[in-house]
Amino acid sequence: MQYGLIGGRLGHSYSKIIHELLCDYTYDLCPLPTEEQAHAFMRARAFRAINVTIPYKQLVMPYCDEIDDMARAIHAVNTIVNRGGRLYGYNTDYAGFCYLLDRHGVELRGKTVLILGTGGTHHTTRAVARDRGAAAVITVSRRPNRAQGQISYDEAAGVDAQVVINTSPAGMYPEVGVCNLDISRMQHLEAVLDAIYNPFRTELLLRAEERGVTACNGFEMLVAQAVYAAEHFLDRPFADCNAEIARVHSQLTEQLSNVALIGMPSSGKSSIGRALARRTGKTLVDLDEEIERMSGRRIPDIFAQGGEAEFRRLETAAVAKFAKENRQILACGGGVVKTPGNVRLLRQNGVVVFIDRPVEQLAVGGYRPLSKSAEALRAMEAERRPLYQAAADVTVANLTTLEAAVDAAAEGIHEIFDPERA
Repeated sequence: MQYGLIGGRLGHSYSKIIHELLCDYTYDLCPLPTEEQAHAFMRARAFRAINVTIPYKQLVMPYCDEIDDMARAIHAVNTIVNRGGRLYGYNTDYAGFCYLLDRHGVELRGKTVLILGTGGTHHTTRAVARDRGAAAVITVSRRPNRAQGQISYDEAAGVDAQVVINTSPAGMYPEVGVCNLDISRMQHLEAVLDAIYNPFRTELLLRAEERGVTACNGFEMLVAQAVYAAEHFLDRPFADCNAEIARVHSQLTEQLSNVALIGMPSSGKSSIGRALARRTGKTLVDLDEEIERMSGRRIPDIFAQGGEAEFRRLETAAVAKFAKENRQILACGGGVVKTPGNVRLLRQNGVVVFIDRPVEQLAVGGYRPLSKSAEALRAMEAERRPLYQAAADVTVANLTTLEAAVDAAAEGIHEIFDPERA
């Protein structure tokens, strides 16, 4: 292996696509499920340069002939370069987290900082917080070590912290929706940063956004540390390191994110979805079709047998199943916004686009159980329009041609991920 990543489990790692977008080398993922395998790999030294992820950031340290001061202070190595048989260890997570703070204007000096979790990323973020002058840095754990000053999550909810940093796996794919900390009582909360990058919005970040608090996921940090690692790999700096981070982060976030299409029945979600899927290379998922597949019944039969309540229950199950994945166009049913929580599920890994078509152009009857008449359709549209508008990151008017609507949707999505490029 020339370049790559070692770790215990790497099935959902984004490191390969990040590095190969950055540089012209091949980057391999090398899962090593056991410590014995990790030791054997390090003894062989059969690589030019590697990144190291959990749980081996400390295991690899004795194999390094030289370790830079930052990695030694944090007691974790995530980048190793083989120069003529000698191994040089670095830690780029520290700089990656600093980039995340600076990029979003999060100030730690004089602030009370809560760090959730006690693993390797905890040590990195704690070092950054101390170096940046935090007034207090408090570790939160499900099993707090009182001798080390750690507190429980119940106790943490009563701390009036300004900054919360999650380094625990709570809320990480596939166990999405988990949040161990109640931030509702933190009256002076300014920022929440989550080292998790899959999904892009954990439940903790969704709650922060609802509070109007700065909310940052770990994908930007992941890209930043990869850029810094690549500089070590190549033994040369990028001409503009920050520009490289911004470019790769923007491009990959747009590529990986879901696009959820909402709007009235017959507003054009499926047609626009198919066209967007072809244009972007994302997978089209028609949630109504998935509901029928999962239940083994046609939608009119679901309504006939269990009413709208039964259909909404099945709809939420389908949304929960697909919204936590990525690289999808999700064509949603017209009433998906009626169920509390569905929009949160859709937003955890993507953006929401409202396809707005005049009610006079919507189809009546047919396969749609709730669109029985023009009057019913108008009443439905009046009820749902505020919900669509509240949920939408982008609104696309579907007034003329399919091509025009698809172009408008694509442009709106570009503006979300990279306003300067739109």
